Amino acid sequence: MRPRTPFVPDDLHATVQHALAEDVGSGDVTARLVPAEQKAAARVMAREAAVICGQPWFDEVFARLDRTIEVQWEVQEGAHVAADQLLCTLRGQARAMLTGERTALNFLQTLSGTASTVRRYVDAVAGTGTRIVDTRKTLPGLRNAQKYAVVFGGGVNHRIGLYDGILIKENHVAAAGGIRQAIANARALHAGVPLMTEAENLDEARAALEADVDLLLVDDFAMEQLHEAVRLTRAHRAGGGKTVIEYSGNTTLDNVRAIAESGVDRIAIGALTKHVRAVDISMRFEV
Repeated sequence: MRPRTPFVPDDLHATVQHALAEDVGSGDVTARLVPAEQKAAARVMAREAAVICGQPWFDEVFARLDRTIEVQWEVQEGAHVAADQLLCTLRGQARAMLTGERTALNFLQTLSGTASTVRRYVDAVAGTGTRIVDTRKTLPGLRNAQKYAVVFGGGVNHRIGLYDGILIKENHVAAAGGIRQAIANARALHAGVPLMTEAENLDEARAALEADVDLLLVDDFAMEQLHEAVRLTRAHRAGGGKTVIEYSGNTTLDNVRAIAESGVDRIAIGALTKHVRAVDISMRFEV
């Protein structure tokens, strides 16, 4: 049985319903080649090492098509598996299993790809105390699913959308007439959500720290600037401030360790959810 998970997004059912609708349309004409009464079993295998994620979406696909299909998981959500490892077995009506095969695998492969990427970054900064954080650069329609996968990869969710956090970025600063005015406008909203500010230079970083924002996001700072921003943030916190410092910009597996060793609290990486390579997972049927 699939283990209970800390959270499952509220839109899981709607996401699966939409995915099935775009694939099945008016009906699976190819599955009609198989007799309606035909039963089958199937084995789902990982063809490469990966962090497995997406079991609730996989299960929901088959539950929507035929609730008598049995899915028996051999690995837990978030587990690291080896190439050629058995992930789960299925038993039930062959037609429904054939209809759901691609949609179920699409979810499992994509979310496992996200979780696997996150785990590589998390492992790269191990021991530094820096957390790996996602962004809003997600695949359309899969925002919550990918945010879920980030957690199972060992990462941390940034704000989910535009409603649960204020993040003042360069265009907001330009439109508001400066970073101090943008922060003042944000304070005046009394929105009850975290106030985060992006800084493109040390002067903007100082302005954000003076305002004691919840999070200072330093954007693509050179290493010397980054170390100075970390020093300023630590001094601010030593004086009673609360600001967390986060780095963002052109982070790769080659440089993420050096960025973490600067002392930043978090590193936000758009590539976690934007540059997704699906994990190679296959399903093989037995009648």
